Amino acid sequence: MKKVFVIAEAGVNHNGDFILAKELIDIAASSGADAIKFQTFVTKMVMTRSAAKAKYQLNTTKDSKTQYEMVKKLELPFKWHYDLLDYCKTKNIKFLSTAFDKYSLDFLADEILLDILKIPSGEITNGPFLLECALKKRNIILSTGMSTIADIEKALSIIAFGFIYDNKSRIEPSEEVFLKAYNSSKGKSLLKERVTLLHCTTQYPAPISEVNLNAIGEMRNFFNLDIGYSDHTNGILIPIAAVAIGASIIEKHFTIDKDMIGPDHKASLEPQELKDMVKSIRLIEKSMGDGEKNPVPSEMVNMDAARRSIVALKEINSGEMFTSDNLGIKRPGSGVSPMLYWKYLGKKSRNRYMVDELIKNEE
Repeated sequence: MKKVFVIAEAGVNHNGDFILAKELIDIAASSGADAIKFQTFVTKMVMTRSAAKAKYQLNTTKDSKTQYEMVKKLELPFKWHYDLLDYCKTKNIKFLSTAFDKYSLDFLADEILLDILKIPSGEITNGPFLLECALKKRNIILSTGMSTIADIEKALSIIAFGFIYDNKSRIEPSEEVFLKAYNSSKGKSLLKERVTLLHCTTQYPAPISEVNLNAIGEMRNFFNLDIGYSDHTNGILIPIAAVAIGASIIEKHFTIDKDMIGPDHKASLEPQELKDMVKSIRLIEKSMGDGEKNPVPSEMVNMDAARRSIVALKEINSGEMFTSDNLGIKRPGSGVSPMLYWKYLGKKSRNRYMVDELIKNEE
């Protein structure tokens, strides 16, 4: 099994505090996660001042009246990115951030030079933004919360078009050319090479009954792409289960303290929980094996003790006929396999056997 890529999602849990952002990097690195991911946005480019808060945000951010006011406090200044990126390098953990607008996307791709771009679930119907992401020609992780298979397919068609063409192309974007790019062998190949989809339930916390982990298999079969899982449930059980059914990426929010003020803290893991999740994922990875059903070294030493052989139930003389009365099946399994029992019945013994003696290979 290929190693699961674990993303510790810091998101906006830095609360606009640079020192706290660095502490989150420390926690993510010590947990064994492969990457830490923040969020990069310019609030005025993402939402109107009248945009309503999500229901869960009403309870977690009572210090701000509007979504605009709440989000504005959580911007990650562009100048911080350079220092946080360098700090991640010293901690041997990959720095990632999700862009929510073209200005932020250009900064992450062209200035910070991220080789992986994360597209959040809320942007899966934002066609122009999807195209801008694809035109960067980077690997893409696309979250699919709130989406149908048809929604995902439309998003991938735009991304395929952006992978194949560039801004200098004279081909005008349209649904028709998007679909043509998606169905082309080149488009399929580029999507397979560069895109991972994340199954996701966009609720904080997500109800266990609405996680629908089996959608991971449906998405893998339909799109023939790597499928990961972005988890918003409480605890660590569900992301571990996702790994067991083949999720290639796990993304999970974490924080220093769930009781901090902010939209995502309560639905996040605390440091020890994050460490426990990563440890459990690595154990699941080891348990998955290569998928081929063969005896493994640790169990082969038990074969003789656990399996059976053909034995003499009675004293059998040379030349005597083997019958169901004088042949039996007993441990150990170091003799002739019981699968050959019927081949021995009706044949004459070439050897003399005592009771409970293992029958020899008389072929």
